[in-house]
Amino acid sequence: MKPSSPATPLSSWVQPIQLAEPSLKDNTADADRLLHALASSLGLEMGRLSADWRLLRSLPEALRKTAYRVRTVLFHDDQNTFLIDVLDPKDLEPVWGVAVDLGTTRIVIRLIDLSSKSVCGETSFDNPQMTIGPDILSRVHHACSVDGGLEYLQRVVIEGLYGAIEELCLAKGSNPSRVFLVSVSGNTTMSHLFLGLSPYYLIREPYIPVMNRFPVVSATEIGLKLRSTALVYVFPNIGSYFGGDLVSGILHAGLHRQEQTVLMVDVGTNAEVVLGNATWMMACAGAAGPALEGGVSKMGMMAGPGAIDRVWIDPNTDEMLYHTIGDQPPKGICGSGIIDLAACLFRKGFIDIRGKFVALACGDRLREQDGMAAYCIVEAGESATGEPLYLTQADLDSLIRSKAAMYTILETLTAAVGMRPEELESVWIAGTFGMFIDPVSAITIGMIPDLPLERYRAIGNSSLEGATLVLIRPEAMAEIPRIQQNITYMELNVNVDFMNRFSAAKFLPHTDPSRFPSVKGV
Repeated sequence: MKPSSPATPLSSWVQPIQLAEPSLKDNTADADRLLHALASSLGLEMGRLSADWRLLRSLPEALRKTAYRVRTVLFHDDQNTFLIDVLDPKDLEPVWGVAVDLGTTRIVIRLIDLSSKSVCGETSFDNPQMTIGPDILSRVHHACSVDGGLEYLQRVVIEGLYGAIEELCLAKGSNPSRVFLVSVSGNTTMSHLFLGLSPYYLIREPYIPVMNRFPVVSATEIGLKLRSTALVYVFPNIGSYFGGDLVSGILHAGLHRQEQTVLMVDVGTNAEVVLGNATWMMACAGAAGPALEGGVSKMGMMAGPGAIDRVWIDPNTDEMLYHTIGDQPPKGICGSGIIDLAACLFRKGFIDIRGKFVALACGDRLREQDGMAAYCIVEAGESATGEPLYLTQADLDSLIRSKAAMYTILETLTAAVGMRPEELESVWIAGTFGMFIDPVSAITIGMIPDLPLERYRAIGNSSLEGATLVLIRPEAMAEIPRIQQNITYMELNVNVDFMNRFSAAKFLPHTDPSRFPSVKGV
């Protein structure tokens, strides 16, 4: 199907246009006149250019009030072009767009001026669906087994999103009625819940989503009270566990334009991995993220004030030290801190290659909690809670499984194209993992390949950046179908080698120490 994207790509979603005024010799209908003028001026395909019916009610007066000289707000996906609104050229109020990173744990949004193509504000908030459960599975069960569950999960996100948008608009002396366009990047399940689509078959073999390419929808239709004609674009999925957030990330990072083969990793609740270049891309995803969100430890917490985010060994005293976010008394440990801690314990010989505590080495720091071994990281007098902070053997076992899953995902994907993880020339790491994790610690425990550190590159919140990109650079929309078409998705659930590799990776750093030459034995 031939796309309707402009022959000459739009430079902005806001386009001025001058129409010929009607006469007895030219009595073309107002909407047709405007659409024909846009098609002719911007190189659009008339048959795939449409206007919202709500806009038509005010269109006659809007055109005559401005002597048929107007500013139009447009949007196009790979198939259709939409006329969102018609504005008076003298209307100096901002034309807002909103970019959304729809995370399972946290939602981040940006306010974009569509006219100047500039970022004017950013905020974030905890995903309100977490009251149902921190993980995807519990939300899917709630959506599918509780009466009104799906509607509730959609509503709380929409309400939270509206509140954050309103906050950003008010800070700029504006209001949500000036938001014309929203781009949303999220994983497959989050996108389904956001649009009110059932996730029932996403978690049941053969793991089928309702759809991968979502239609552009009216904001009003999903309960988001912005401009009455505002549209919402949701990035497409590739598979049940490979969502629009990674498509958005690929778009931002430009993986699909690279000559050399690059591995891109985005770790949140799941680990989503894509390997490839401008010619081909192969992707897979799996559950490896809880270790990176403080989700494997009883004292685990999201990154925030009082969270231990870094642990290291003092080279002079051999003492294990820690840092907390905000330099506040410790009350828990986040993902980066847990990985640092495990690496330090391994380097000092406090845990063995199986990830088990070595009692003699740990000394009086090793105690018993709930009938199992537990290492005291922070004594009661130093903690914010007045209670000691422990890492238990169960916590370590969970971390070992998470790190093994992460490495096995990378190994399985590279093996599918005849490579070993150690042969990778460039690894891009997105999200919190890339921004805050110490790669040396992650290598030490065998979570990521033992590569020279210069081969690793943190690319930040690529999901949010991709959602931003389509608002400030309309021509980027044409790249999304090409990304979809070039990706081959590998389903790990049916991969026969995955479990064998996973078992081998459940040691520190691995059962094959030659893969991690930089990790000194203890």
